[in-house]
Amino acid sequence: MDGCQKDRGYMKMAENKYQIIANEIRERILTGYYPSDQPIPDELSLAEQFGCSRMTMKKALEVLVLEGLLYRKRGHGTFILKSALQQDRVNVLDKETKGLTETAKGKKVTSHVVQFNVEFPIETVANYLAIETTDPVYKIIRVRYVDGEPFVIEKTYMPVQRVPGINEEVLRGSIYQYIQGKLGLTIASTHKMIRADKPDELDREYLKCAFDDPVLEVEQIVFLGSGQPFEYSFSRHRYDKFVFKTVNIKW
Repeated sequence: MDGCQKDRGYMKMAENKYQIIANEIRERILTGYYPSDQPIPDELSLAEQFGCSRMTMKKALEVLVLEGLLYRKRGHGTFILKSALQQDRVNVLDKETKGLTETAKGKKVTSHVVQFNVEFPIETVANYLAIETTDPVYKIIRVRYVDGEPFVIEKTYMPVQRVPGINEEVLRGSIYQYIQGKLGLTIASTHKMIRADKPDELDREYLKCAFDDPVLEVEQIVFLGSGQPFEYSFSRHRYDKFVFKTVNIKW
């Protein structure tokens, strides 16, 4: 076996090892092996437990961060996202996250702000965002238009501390462009939960839905590159304006 073949073999073994470790830690998380209210062991301790290098363990944990099972809190450690433990829904993981402005390229996207204020979150919202109920969040309700046609109503919660400086000027444009361009943050992945629903009062008023028109609701949690969730939102779409496409990711 020449040197190149040996190198490829070692790389393959390392790749398989971090995937195996990620699978084992995922199983531990989902079965309650690690307490959900405490940080999991640090990278060095886990590397010693699993008999691997710290770099291999770092890659294994990054897989679980991208999946939305773990998030990192600077200076405090790596924690389990409590909402990830809910097993009563079918989740779709999007590794690539794009906002409406990006997906509707070539078309004019505008926004109408229905509600914008800062408030303290209820416990459910706080759990999804991995914050305390004493941490303020933005509550945003926007109607998004594509070429003048009502496309979606978005109800969004974002932690003020993680996404500072949002104002009505930002809301009239793209929040994701502001986060990535102005704040210099990386948006890593999204967990989506998709369901059909009947139109409510806002749907009928802003999306021009009839009483018997179905609405597609996308509930989602969006994560920064650090693994921290920064958005918990509900997007309600007219049935004739929404197509969802996804790609299965094999780690």
